[in-house]
Amino acid sequence: MDFQDIVYGKEQGVATITLSRPERGNSYTQNTINELVAAIEDVKNDDQVRVLVITGAGRSFCGGYDLTGFPIPPEQKHPLSSVIGEREGFHSVIRRLRALDKPTIAAINGGAIAAGFVLALACDFRIASDKARLGDPSMNFGFASDEGLSYFLPRMAGLPKAVEIILLGETLDAPEAERIGLVTKVVAHSELEKATAELAARLARGPAIAQRLTKRAVYSHAEADLESALEEIALVAQIANETEDALEGVNAFRQKRTPTFKGR
Repeated sequence: MDFQDIVYGKEQGVATITLSRPERGNSYTQNTINELVAAIEDVKNDDQVRVLVITGAGRSFCGGYDLTGFPIPPEQKHPLSSVIGEREGFHSVIRRLRALDKPTIAAINGGAIAAGFVLALACDFRIASDKARLGDPSMNFGFASDEGLSYFLPRMAGLPKAVEIILLGETLDAPEAERIGLVTKVVAHSELEKATAELAARLARGPAIAQRLTKRAVYSHAEADLESALEEIALVAQIANETEDALEGVNAFRQKRTPTFKGR
């Protein structure tokens, strides 16, 4: 697939999606949605890819909807009505991203606003530039927060703080987002690419089968009762503990060396 709105590349087990509409703050259109879906599906199906990084070009991570990218039929009077018909489109991006059983990193280089905020929260790790800002100002325009913010935010920041951020339409700077648990790490803007690459390389060196099974279990158990969680993790351990990587891990420990995992 030829991409226009994103730049997609793969190197040494790490796939990178760069939202590339900097003149529009990397806000997305229906075409952007289609390209994101295609890229995430490629990551899912490529066994050579161990980690996915998502970032933005220029000064923004993702500014949410680009309303100019959604044509409005003449009979529709409210500009948001054009977006309502496209919500399922971006929901499919969030679903695919969260269901991806490979580690994901959001490298937040600037504003992560509205749906861009949710895109970052849907990743497993969030490395933020000290210039980044995160939030959803929808309420300030009379809009409802969409794309799953009401799902992710209470689970990550706690219910009272989530209500405060959403209903007041707050935008947080990177240090505050880190303080309340929304960001994994904040780094100087000039160090963002390096810090992201280091984390991605560390994850890519890890035991892929154990990572993928454990990631599935962690998210599944967040919604499960204890008995179901224990039963599932027993099955996960039975599979992961009998892989070549598990044997390599034990041998490396005994031989006092760094393990070399091969994803088998």
